[in-house]
Amino acid sequence: MRKPDFAFWTFLLMAGLAGITTVLNVSQTYSANSPNSAIYRQLDLFGDVLERVRSDYVQKPNDEKLIETAIRGMLKGLDPHSDYMTPKGYEEMQTQTRGKFGGLGIEVTMEKGIVTVVAPIDGTPASKAGLLAGDKITHLDGSDITNLSLSQAVEKMRGAPGTDLVLTVLRKGAKAPLSVKLTRAIISIRAVRSRVEDDVAYIKISTFNEQTHASLVEQVEKLRKQIGPKLKGYIIDLRNNPGGLLDQAVAVSDAFLNQGAIVITKGRNADQRIKRHARKGDITNGKPIVVLVNGGSASASEIVAGALQDHKRAKIFGTRSFGKGSVQTIIPLGNNGAIRLTTAKYYTPFDREIQALGIKPDVNVEQKLPPELQAQRDRFRSRGEASLPGHLKGSGKEETGSSSYVPRDPKKDAQLIYALRVLRGQDKAAQAKPKAPAPKPATPAKPKAKESAN
Repeated sequence: MRKPDFAFWTFLLMAGLAGITTVLNVSQTYSANSPNSAIYRQLDLFGDVLERVRSDYVQKPNDEKLIETAIRGMLKGLDPHSDYMTPKGYEEMQTQTRGKFGGLGIEVTMEKGIVTVVAPIDGTPASKAGLLAGDKITHLDGSDITNLSLSQAVEKMRGAPGTDLVLTVLRKGAKAPLSVKLTRAIISIRAVRSRVEDDVAYIKISTFNEQTHASLVEQVEKLRKQIGPKLKGYIIDLRNNPGGLLDQAVAVSDAFLNQGAIVITKGRNADQRIKRHARKGDITNGKPIVVLVNGGSASASEIVAGALQDHKRAKIFGTRSFGKGSVQTIIPLGNNGAIRLTTAKYYTPFDREIQALGIKPDVNVEQKLPPELQAQRDRFRSRGEASLPGHLKGSGKEETGSSSYVPRDPKKDAQLIYALRVLRGQDKAAQAKPKAPAPKPATPAKPKAKESAN
């Protein structure tokens, strides 16, 4: 990957704080008409402030901490998903994508400087404790975390299995902050779960980690044998799935498609347009598919839903998805950790933008709240990517999210029940195939090395 234009200057600042004057003098040798003269002037300003802090602050600051904080601030100012990871944080991120780590089992984002729940992961301490999408975490064990970056807060939430952590949670509809005590556990994320619904195969994909595609193939084969010739079709449940690895989203989509584009990623430059294509082979042998999405379905989930929707390979039921349509590339920094940098946007095969717009289902199926939860309606509504301060703007009318409530009892799950009725031919109004979005003319893309995105 091409290094940023000013990586050399950043290196000088980090490597030789004591020689800051030398750095500034070197920058002054460049012509005022240089294309980069403006940034050199800003580096001079940064150097002046840094030196002033080092010499005049009331207490002697830690030089390494100053630079780390500056880097975090720079990345945080770009968008909600770019961030700096310390060496420990980078190592834990790699562990998480392999599907096993010590922690709470919760996917979070940053909203107006507050750590906000995107979705708890099924079967984890966070899910069992009843944490909900939209909950805002302000304190950990009584310590305020509103001044921390997202990665710093995540580092504090992880820890040795068996240790306790008390979360202070702000929840819409609650009169006072909630105190939620959780016990950390080994989070062995079971990316794919399944069960037999008589003549329909139900598959729940909770996250997109390194195990997702292989586990999906395994579950499809198992269900096919269990149900036998009466198999009517498949329900792929992506509700409250916060996303994960781009290559796994592509592989899962490919598993149901015989041909065609899966996703388009567009970066800053024309040569960063990449289109990923399906290979021949449908693991369901063409059986009907219904995909369930809601306000907690984000990122990789939206790639899968968008690809199957564009190709009319599946019907999408539920409510509008989260709208997180950006690619984050993990860029290692040697022994200094890594940066998580937004480098591109996702588009569906027919060039529909996902960012801040989400995937609109073919049939909107609202899940009604039971009477005892009606007064807390807002807490079950995901505000979506469009509500995050500093988010990348979408090209169309931005949407602010939708319901993320899913009842624990399948017998009360209106979206699931509707999907079962359609696959069994019991709902005639939904039998007609939805019109697929009209594709835009394709433009050839230059080959590029595969990116690792999360």
